[in-house]
Amino acid sequence: MNKKYFLLLGFSLLFYNTQLRAQVTPPTVSTRELSNATLDAFIKEIEAQTPYRFFFAPGVIDNIKVTTKAGNHPLAATLQQILQGTPLRFAIDQNNRVYLTTGAAIQTALPEYFFLPESPGGIAVEETLTNAADEEEAAQQRARSAVKLYEVGIVPNEKNKGMATLAGHVRDIKSGEPIIGASVFIESPSIGTTTDQFGAYSITLPLGRHELRIRGIGINNTKRQLVVRGDGKLEIEVEEDITPLREVVIEAEKDKNVAGMQMGLEKLDIKTIRQVPTAFGEADILRVVMMLPGVKSVGEGSTGLNVRGGAADQNLILFNDATVYNPSHLFGFFSAFNPDILKSVELYKSAIPAKYGGRLSSVLDITTRDGNKKKFAGSGGIGLLTSRLTLEGPILKDKSSFIVSGRTSYSNWLLHKIPNSRLRESAASFYDLNAHISHEFNDKNALYITAYSSQDKFRLASDTTYQYKNFNGSIKWRHNFSNKLFGVLTGAVSKYNYNIVSEENPVNASELKFDLGQTNAQMDFTYFLNQKHTLDFGVSSVLYDVLPGSLQPQGEKSLILPDVLQREKGLESALYLSDRFDISPRLSVSVGLRYSLFNALGPRTTYRYLPGVSRSENTITDTLTYKAGDVLATYHGPEYRLSARYALSDVSSVKMSFNRTRQYIHLLSNTTSMSPTDVWKLSDANIRPQVGDQTAIGYYRNFKNNTIETSVETYYKNTRDFVDYKSGATLLLNHHIETDVVNAVGKSYGVEVMVKKLTGKINGWVSYTYSRSLVQVNNQTTSDIVNNGKYYPSNFDKPHDFAMIGNYRFSRRFSSSLNFTYNTGRPITLPLAQYTLGNSTRVYYSERNAYRVPDFYRVDFALNFEGNHKVKKLAHSSFTFSVYNLTGRRNPYSIYFKSVNGELRGYKLSIFGQPIPTLTYNFRF
Repeated sequence: MNKKYFLLLGFSLLFYNTQLRAQVTPPTVSTRELSNATLDAFIKEIEAQTPYRFFFAPGVIDNIKVTTKAGNHPLAATLQQILQGTPLRFAIDQNNRVYLTTGAAIQTALPEYFFLPESPGGIAVEETLTNAADEEEAAQQRARSAVKLYEVGIVPNEKNKGMATLAGHVRDIKSGEPIIGASVFIESPSIGTTTDQFGAYSITLPLGRHELRIRGIGINNTKRQLVVRGDGKLEIEVEEDITPLREVVIEAEKDKNVAGMQMGLEKLDIKTIRQVPTAFGEADILRVVMMLPGVKSVGEGSTGLNVRGGAADQNLILFNDATVYNPSHLFGFFSAFNPDILKSVELYKSAIPAKYGGRLSSVLDITTRDGNKKKFAGSGGIGLLTSRLTLEGPILKDKSSFIVSGRTSYSNWLLHKIPNSRLRESAASFYDLNAHISHEFNDKNALYITAYSSQDKFRLASDTTYQYKNFNGSIKWRHNFSNKLFGVLTGAVSKYNYNIVSEENPVNASELKFDLGQTNAQMDFTYFLNQKHTLDFGVSSVLYDVLPGSLQPQGEKSLILPDVLQREKGLESALYLSDRFDISPRLSVSVGLRYSLFNALGPRTTYRYLPGVSRSENTITDTLTYKAGDVLATYHGPEYRLSARYALSDVSSVKMSFNRTRQYIHLLSNTTSMSPTDVWKLSDANIRPQVGDQTAIGYYRNFKNNTIETSVETYYKNTRDFVDYKSGATLLLNHHIETDVVNAVGKSYGVEVMVKKLTGKINGWVSYTYSRSLVQVNNQTTSDIVNNGKYYPSNFDKPHDFAMIGNYRFSRRFSSSLNFTYNTGRPITLPLAQYTLGNSTRVYYSERNAYRVPDFYRVDFALNFEGNHKVKKLAHSSFTFSVYNLTGRRNPYSIYFKSVNGELRGYKLSIFGQPIPTLTYNFRF
């Protein structure tokens, strides 16, 4: 048999014709259980029972051992398994001849477009696996995709001096969803890239033969054999990894913790989010984000994020590139984002890319799925307080898709169980709706449209009704100018408003309203200059329209006088340019510059005050009136972005970054957490924009073949001109709000340690953060100075924070999760004594935030039961049983005081003072 090798091999390649292209169902092979057998013995057994014939050069199969299980399997899948980790490659032609070679696999057929006329580029498209008659045929096709030779670029690319650019997309084979963050690379020479939010990639390679590897979290790692002759495209489809029992080494971005440029970046996918137990049993991205190092909240039941010492308004929250101002439902117990439609979540804590701006502390970029382009599908869940449903499917198969989802609550039954008779009259509800459409016109143009709407309405122990609404919409057009230049044009609108209606007393019945609108447009471009340089550049503009407050009487008997604050308008514009380049194999640098400009616009009336004295209505010196479109104040300046990575070895690196950010909108709140009564205020002639500088450095090291990631990051941040308040400040319906606020400076610093295990039955992460966040008000007049001009802790200063997320999978259908959280209690200002002055009793308070509430800790636990994993099944379901606050810890949210018989007494207020069990039913079809 071995002697015929070269004769038959040459004959099959020389005379291969169209009759061999006919579809033939390959026979399966029956294997018995073998343990450490020789490959030669395996081959003889296969040839004895099937029409397969093997051809190989003498000696190539020596010392190759085979271990198989008994059963019937496609030969391609069996060979792929037993030859993994060996130097052998295989190819099977349609005459059932099997060729074993070292190095690259043999091409058994001419490329489909071999006889086409020459063109400037070629497009290689994989055969789809979704039309396979059964799983065995699909396995055959998967194996062929890995060994088939793809020729890209028919005309040699002489301009690039031996280099060519390969571009395309990586998509899920079953749904057509783009795979975000997948690594696409070759090993020799070491050249790689990652897919963007659309699953697109571009990589510049030397002309010639290559093995392109594709790896990603949650997908089966695969590879493609290439002959690169010039610029061209390769569309790649990959499979989801659905074998949780196996000890899978997740190689996708396996060394990105070490080799990637970005620091201070946390990435989460929906699978990770679903494993974390939360109150009321529904997956919640904000709760999971709060378990990451450097991210805190002021207390339980709050979704305001405090990132590296920053306030809640200093985070830019993007939902498909539209800004979200209130990301919570039901008093902060639920996030505003339906987990069933989410694809990925990225949190930037430092080294913020130049394309983002307008906030000081962080960017939380949330991306939804595009919807299934292959078939109609759905998913949902039924819980004790909420239910949700998601439907998706193709509009034009493999071209366009839709996804719609809805979520609603029915929590009033729980409120009616409260023992307190007044609280039993409370009511609370919310809903949110999502819709997304994507359409690919061709390989160069695609359109994405997203709409989101939500409403919350609640009433607590009174007749005062609170209601707030979010609406967001975005439209994106992606255009590929060439394999090297990509562009995205985005338009988005964001609206947030609330109204508070009080009708208890007809004489005082009133309605308080607030409204914030934002319209923005931006153009972002990415240019892959060569294998060492990637340029990102673009422009953006945001138009703000804010109604700070409006009070109107309710009913004919109301004696409330109408009171409407002036509308505020502003235009924020920016342009940016950044370059990521490799100086050497060990040293990579990213340099960026963003220049932002803000114009406060009329119509508006503003006031001037006496210099050097505290601002008040009594110190107004002039009133200025501006017409519509007039510029009443202008602020601008550069925002620097710099980061660098130096590889100490293959498994360790050091990174550093510096970024300056500017923020032109401020949140005015009389609570420590975000609430429906918060007011957003634009910078103007009296309130300057916030500016922040952050420097960070980190050490990163991976262990055990990159399955355990460790990192230590330290940072220092200076902030100036953010808003703090005078004692007794009035924030609602204040026509002279600048008289009750002061410009403060702040500093924050800390160390974040994280250990993450990515694989195995036990996985999760452990993080510890030591951080301080301090405020100083010393640049005002003497009467405005706080704490004698000394630094004092901010409302969200929590020096110690520890979090643990642990997951254990007992079997393929049964798993558990355990969370533990501990942090230092937040600062508060306490009344220390009472005294009498002028026949009135007064309270003497401590210095601002001089004391703390007791420390916080909580344990959560969850069990997940999945139904059977049969492929042909009408619907797949699962149950999640979770216990929030397993130990029943009564963590204090705040401290309040009452005067009882002339004595001032303090009380702790807890949101959850006992364990909360929840059972949720989830399904998908």
